[in-house]
Amino acid sequence: MSEVKLTAETRTEFGKGAARRVRRENKVPAVVYGHGTDPIHVTLPGHELLLALRTPNVLLSLDIEGKNELAIPKAVQRDAIKGFLEHVDLLLVKRGEKVTVEIPVHAEGELAAGGNLLEHVLNTLPVEAEATHIPESVTVSVEGLEAGASIHAKDITLPKGTTLAIDEDAVVLQVLAAQAEEPAAEGEEEAAAEAGAEA
Repeated sequence: MSEVKLTAETRTEFGKGAARRVRRENKVPAVVYGHGTDPIHVTLPGHELLLALRTPNVLLSLDIEGKNELAIPKAVQRDAIKGFLEHVDLLLVKRGEKVTVEIPVHAEGELAAGGNLLEHVLNTLPVEAEATHIPESVTVSVEGLEAGASIHAKDITLPKGTTLAIDEDAVVLQVLAAQAEEPAAEGEEEAAAEAGAEA
């Protein structure tokens, strides 16, 4: 997985006004916590952070006043309308440490013919992995699956060193039968015919 270096500046001003000032400078307020330490309030460069967060569970190498810390995103708040970053929570991690994260599930392949639908019961899969080796995603083949078929967590092949952090029998994907259109009731057809005659 990729490691992105960012320079973090500690901040001492808090509240909505202070946060707005930070964002006007194209920076993002964030809090870094974990390992039993007091939370560290920082600002991060907005554009670089936005690019980094395009990778799920990206590993961030933070330079905080000359001290290097590793962290992963734990919660990201975005503006509901404009989509810009409002605030980010980062969790401190160490090399070799196991962390529990959720990784995106991607499906590939064509379902069996018949217009059936693939339902993502879970869009992400909770797993435990080493902090510096978190997989970006998992890909599952749905090639040829029929209506009624389902893929459970235990059916998904995980990268080496990654284990499930969810019940292995949890359904991740399932194939739903195509819905046939119901014919109109006879009474409705007669009423429609009468309405047409009156017109």
